[in-house]
Amino acid sequence: MSIAAPVADPPATTVTDGHHVVVEALKRNGIHTIYGVVGIPVTDIARVAQADGLRYIGFRHESDAGHAAAAAGFLTGKPGCCLTVSAPGFLNGLVALANATANCFPMVQISGSSERHIVDLQRGDYEELDQLAAAKPFVKAAFRVNRVQDIGLGVARAIRTALSGRPGGVYLDIPAAVLGEVIDASEAAASVRTVVDAAPAQLPSPAAVDRAVALLAGARRPLVVLGKGAAYARADTTIRSFIETTGLPYLPMSMAKGLLPDGHPQSVAAARSLALRNADVVLLVGARLNWLLGHGEPPQWSADAQFIQIDIDPAELDSNVPIAAPLVGDIGSVMSLLVDRAAGIDAPAPWRAQLAQRCAHNAASMAERLDADSDPMRFHGALRAIRDVLTDRPDVYVVNEGANALDLTRNVIDMAVPRHRLDSGTWGVMGIGMGYAIAAAVESGDPVVAIEGDSAFGFSAMELETICRYRLPVVVVVLNNGGVYRGDGVNPTSGDPAPTTLMAGARHDRLIEAFGGAGYHVRTPDQLTAALTRALASGRPALIDCVIDPADGTESGHLTHLNPAGIGTTAQPATN
Repeated sequence: MSIAAPVADPPATTVTDGHHVVVEALKRNGIHTIYGVVGIPVTDIARVAQADGLRYIGFRHESDAGHAAAAAGFLTGKPGCCLTVSAPGFLNGLVALANATANCFPMVQISGSSERHIVDLQRGDYEELDQLAAAKPFVKAAFRVNRVQDIGLGVARAIRTALSGRPGGVYLDIPAAVLGEVIDASEAAASVRTVVDAAPAQLPSPAAVDRAVALLAGARRPLVVLGKGAAYARADTTIRSFIETTGLPYLPMSMAKGLLPDGHPQSVAAARSLALRNADVVLLVGARLNWLLGHGEPPQWSADAQFIQIDIDPAELDSNVPIAAPLVGDIGSVMSLLVDRAAGIDAPAPWRAQLAQRCAHNAASMAERLDADSDPMRFHGALRAIRDVLTDRPDVYVVNEGANALDLTRNVIDMAVPRHRLDSGTWGVMGIGMGYAIAAAVESGDPVVAIEGDSAFGFSAMELETICRYRLPVVVVVLNNGGVYRGDGVNPTSGDPAPTTLMAGARHDRLIEAFGGAGYHVRTPDQLTAALTRALASGRPALIDCVIDPADGTESGHLTHLNPAGIGTTAQPATN
């Protein structure tokens, strides 16, 4: 009688779950940092990410995490990733995702969500919300993953969509059950995809290039406008070659500052109003004729101005005024074609002389305002001190928001390096400050100075704790005039503060001290110079509370004309 050999146990099957698949899909596509706020049901994504070598930056509010992810997208050219919990957390992040879409920043927001079979019948699940439907109107695209084996597909689609064509924000919804679903590890690995060539080159037709070159060659008063899309394109050398070969005057929009150094002789930033009002042929490079450029219409522009616009999205063309010469393609490819044809393009000497004269006149006027001493200190005195310190620190990233703080800083603080200025952008959103500053520090490792109006700073002030927790080299300068626009408002009917008045004598420096950072309280330009110099040298988190005259400031900054006329609206829009 023979005895059968014992049957060996089958080899154990290795399994994984949705949390691990999300992280592997991000990692496979070059995403190395996640910005977010953890909680049900996404906490384990952050834990797995850290265990797998990704960096997770935890915030105090989802909007700030989203703004950081958006800024990371602009700075790196890869989609910034924001992780949020369901429903309220998702909605907080959606503010930043919508702003990223308006700004054309590539960003992906991944949010956990409640169970579909409960949400769809409106049975009242924990944080029940149809997040996919809520996101769609505000983003470039929105997707939901319903099976763990489709996570890799969902992440790949989100990344490609965020980067391709005109960049923007993409929402990816992953229900809790999918995150917790178990799958064979080999099947999971096979399901993860790597996106190839998400933003391929796109060239305009030869006829379109001929049309644009002919317009520029025949122009008497040509102008180039560089927008933040030009900075995002990373075609710095090509753009500079075209500008310098042709001699054309150029106007950098705020986040395009530094593509060429602001002190470049062809920059007409100091004569913006004159340049726009008199240009007869305008080349728009990564700039849109939206409210920031007066919609291309009089009185900001000449009625007979002709526009050449480079845009990868043909739907943007003719959105306000007719575009005489559309160039549909990516900026790098289009500018290379224009460089090849640059020999026949130049700026007539009388136009250059007219602009140079106005630039010199306005620069002299600005110098007088900057050099004027006042007690208490005014915005221009504070910005002169900041400018003088940053002149020797081109490595510093500048984040800027507010009303007067934004408008005046943009005009005073020069940039010498591309993609080193981040501000309120297309929507003019307040609250981006700390998120953008954190992203700039995390993605670059370089120092950041955030120049904040006291009102704008309040939107994200709690992220000082985040800055200190991660020991980031961020210096926050709060231009503190005690109010929204200004701090001398009066309520004629009661003891309540006026609508634009904040707390007089607020000590913002003590906020960062509570978290272990360095706080400075200054009242003069000399004190500000010393504090900023010391803070940057330390490489530690710091905040400088800079006391500004409460009477200094203009209602709505440079945007007074957008307010309905009334007895409280007395200031005039600034011109140059």
